[in-house]
Amino acid sequence: MKIDILSVVPGLLDSPFAHSIMKKAREKGLLEVNVINLRDYTTYARAQVDDYAFGGGAGMVMMIEPLVNAIESLQKNTHYDEVIFLTPDGETFNQSMANQLSLKNNLLMICGHYKGIDQRFRDHFVTREISIGDYVLSGGELGAAVLVDAIGRLIPGVLNDETSALTDSFQDGLLAPPVYTRPEAFRGWTVPEVLLSGNHKLIENWRHEQSLKRTAEKRPDLLNDDML
Repeated sequence: MKIDILSVVPGLLDSPFAHSIMKKAREKGLLEVNVINLRDYTTYARAQVDDYAFGGGAGMVMMIEPLVNAIESLQKNTHYDEVIFLTPDGETFNQSMANQLSLKNNLLMICGHYKGIDQRFRDHFVTREISIGDYVLSGGELGAAVLVDAIGRLIPGVLNDETSALTDSFQDGLLAPPVYTRPEAFRGWTVPEVLLSGNHKLIENWRHEQSLKRTAEKRPDLLNDDML
């Protein structure tokens, strides 16, 4: 999979993809991530990419010309399955969306800044608008990093145990059950006996019950009648 990220501040993304699972995915050749500086595509003095909003008001707006210059240049070499704009008013990102996007070959992510980007670019080039939550960040870079991590770990071969991702929270609409590791007893706190039984059917049932319980306590909005 190839993911290109168009940013005004590419340095913000130096670290997220240089460590841990994303680093391994890139080293294995399973994931290619390119952070592209939007300022390389402007024709304005001092690498300007923003200007005042028509109609007045506080804040600046990212101009359409550098964005179009960038995407049309990139599209000469890459056909993008999705052009994603990271924006607070997009659809809220979730695990189902991560699963869908992990099946794509090429993605382009646009990191917004200031008061956003010229609406004409959204109308004519963006295919999907995504938010990582109901709050506002200084720019879309952190949102892009979240998407890349959530999507990248689902690519076959990225995780050493590919079944691990299938048991994550939200994969089946429920939160993940509690997990335990050694030592078996610590300060009088013990591991549930069922997990030590070796009976995989009992363990599977226990984990499902615990997932239901945890979801009901923490995220009852995720439950429906069929799950109970």
